[in-house]
Amino acid sequence: MSAINQKQQFKPSLGLLDATMLVAGSMIGSGIFIVSAEISYSLGSAGWLTAMWVLAGLVTIIAAMSYGELSGMYPKAGGQYVYLREAYNPFIAFLFGWTQFGVIQTGTIAAVAMAFAKYTDYVFPVLGESRVVLPLGFIDITMGQIVAIASVVLLTYINTKGVKHGKILQTVFTLAKLLSLFGLIIFGFLLGAKAEIWNANWANAWTPAHLTKDSAGNILSTGLSGIALLGAIAVSMKGSLFSSDAWNNVTFIAAEIKNPQKNIGRSLFLGTFIVTSVYVLTNLMYLSVLPFNDIAFAPNERVGVAAAEAIFGAAGSIAIAVMIMVSTFGCNNGLILSGARMYYTMAEDGVFIRKAAILNKNDVPANGLWLQCLWASILCLSGSYNKLLALVIFGVLLFYVLTIIGIFRLRKTQPDVPRPYKAFGYPVLPAIYVAVASGLALLLLYTETTYALFGLGIILIGIPIYYLARSANKKTV
Repeated sequence: MSAINQKQQFKPSLGLLDATMLVAGSMIGSGIFIVSAEISYSLGSAGWLTAMWVLAGLVTIIAAMSYGELSGMYPKAGGQYVYLREAYNPFIAFLFGWTQFGVIQTGTIAAVAMAFAKYTDYVFPVLGESRVVLPLGFIDITMGQIVAIASVVLLTYINTKGVKHGKILQTVFTLAKLLSLFGLIIFGFLLGAKAEIWNANWANAWTPAHLTKDSAGNILSTGLSGIALLGAIAVSMKGSLFSSDAWNNVTFIAAEIKNPQKNIGRSLFLGTFIVTSVYVLTNLMYLSVLPFNDIAFAPNERVGVAAAEAIFGAAGSIAIAVMIMVSTFGCNNGLILSGARMYYTMAEDGVFIRKAAILNKNDVPANGLWLQCLWASILCLSGSYNKLLALVIFGVLLFYVLTIIGIFRLRKTQPDVPRPYKAFGYPVLPAIYVAVASGLALLLLYTETTYALFGLGIILIGIPIYYLARSANKKTV
């Protein structure tokens, strides 16, 4: 523990339920209500739509169970940052932390906050995104952006009051959205399902095709094979995988979890398994309620809204909007709560703003929380957060692959470190994850070269920043 933080320490106060709710709550945002449209028009069939969600779920569960071994070895604040530091070196760990703060964590917070604002606008039009409240010339600040920023500030403030407040909020909101999703699934099958729609959707379930609309609104279908099919799979998996992302956030708060050597691994499995099951069931419900073309070309890709309207009528759109508000608000609480713990560890290592390594009287890194809040709010104003997220997808996969490979490295370099939980299916399942994720990264590099290269560029910008931070830290020590 550094000298700047001798008095305050993280206190383990989160149980298995709290950790599981953090995993599930951080994963479920707005993606499950939207992404199925892109997968549907990219691959053109019910079987492929379902397969993309099942495959994404299996890959996510394998990765989560592999992280369980690392969390048992290093139950410390910072999680994945610590794993990369131990498996490789501080430099690789910093590049991950830099990318998380610069784009991934804060950009995701901004994007989720704007999704919350979008559906708040749907329920309360007076808070609409189209209402410009401060025209500055170079940027017009809208009511929607103010709502988004206000939600980030509120959640940040709540989490500075101690992890107890954050965990209660997380558990309540995660349970609420899980129950809401289960309710949507059950009512969808009971009230909205139609045998003729289901049978029609599965008539040519495994014939991949790219669907488009011509100027007259007619739907055109182009068969897919070879590299075109692989490209469509890459685009589809990008959506389903990142709708299941952020499960690793629970590792950032390891120091605040009771019995972390066991409970982090358990929560990773339980959380990812629950969310995967919900996602697959939700898509099967979509296929029982909506004709396939209505999924592929849902207005503004809002498949969840289209399904809710088919089940409940006009009132369904309001119900789903409220559900997404709950979902995104709870999702951001988990992201905000966990993110600052990584900056705390980076600051202790001397590669981040030193004040981020100070815990307040409530034993939380308030400075890191407010710094995260500030940058996420700026990204809300920039309007470019979705582009930023798209740019780092390639890099995110690289860090996941590096972390899983780190398990193999640590088995050789640190064989005597206690492993209360070992990666399930080692070495086969972790190797499968590395192969699938690496293949997807290469496909994205081929099919979305600009995004992949720019994402790599963002990571590389961290190289000079790392050495500047190290140099500055030496001068202050």
